[in-house]
Amino acid sequence: MRKVSAATVRRIVGAMLVLLTAASCASPDGVLVPVSEPSPGTDRVDLLAATTRERTGEPGVIFSGERGDTLSFENIIVSIPQNREVGAVQWPRAGAADPKRDFAVISTKALARADVPKWFNSGLRKKKRVLIFVHGYNSRFESAVFHFAQLVHDMNADAEPVLFSWPSRGRLLDYNYDRESATFSRGDLADVLRAAVRSPDVNDVVVLAHSMGAWVTMEALRQIALQDGRVPAKISSVILASPDLDVDVFRRQVTEIGPDRPRITIFVSRHDRALHLSSLLAGRVARVGAVDLTQSENVARLESMPGIVVLDLSALQSGDALNHSKFATSPTVVRLLGERLITGREIQDPEIGAVTAAHTLGDVVGSVVATPIVLFTAGLRD
Repeated sequence: MRKVSAATVRRIVGAMLVLLTAASCASPDGVLVPVSEPSPGTDRVDLLAATTRERTGEPGVIFSGERGDTLSFENIIVSIPQNREVGAVQWPRAGAADPKRDFAVISTKALARADVPKWFNSGLRKKKRVLIFVHGYNSRFESAVFHFAQLVHDMNADAEPVLFSWPSRGRLLDYNYDRESATFSRGDLADVLRAAVRSPDVNDVVVLAHSMGAWVTMEALRQIALQDGRVPAKISSVILASPDLDVDVFRRQVTEIGPDRPRITIFVSRHDRALHLSSLLAGRVARVGAVDLTQSENVARLESMPGIVVLDLSALQSGDALNHSKFATSPTVVRLLGERLITGREIQDPEIGAVTAAHTLGDVVGSVVATPIVLFTAGLRD
């Protein structure tokens, strides 16, 4: 057995202390109790949750962090106060939400699998687009619901929101349990993707995955490609935000998904503290979401995967202490998601003040670029 050095142990302990400090404001229990009277002047997000979590009878919880025996569906309507900062969730007290100032649940309703197509038909907007969000590690169900509702509201995207929630216990020290739960859920995500694609009321499916959710997503797409011969064309775009993915595993997944794959966009930051810890736990193997584009070998890895777009957010300032959730907390990135990436439109450099890395990446290697976002499109198919 390989011996772990004392220096590595110190780095792991130090990284965990940083994460514990940053995660000290965890979501409270029991916040999904519906309010008795919705408040006027608030906004609403009507979302469908598909989950492999175990259903509970505990008020305001709905699903735990344990693994369920089946794929469950829940229609949840979230009320969001209008006077708030982009990227922020205003947490209520358990069972005592005030919709005028807090995120609050208006209603929850369990759906049978047979009722899911009806939800698609009743809620789809004119573009008939579905956005499926896959959360990351250390995420309780209520946290996934409110954070996704926040993102959907702030993006103002023309898409119907579907949350795929896998069994995360929402505890920092349960990384290995969460990792296995992610693997446990990949076939169910594939089923949700197939259900969206098969609906005649859906024209376009976009997947947005954060952190460890990127592992579930890439594995589900790989499964679909291997079983069905290809990923359906309706799945047009996959966005991986701070993906907690081994770089070499990701390259193999992309290869096995095949050339007829959705457009893949990745948000990375070499200062991502959460992924630095993940790398230490994984034997110092680089994570895709923390790839350092100032290193030539990392650039070469990206260039070997045509059709990949990378947005380097290393220099972008946001309210995220871990630099792990900039996709949801930075108004600039939220706007990009809603106005460009979710709708399938090309990103224009002047809109984000970015370097066009397709022809200037050589200047990035070995240096630190002050531009807030570096756009790398080398090898992108037309």
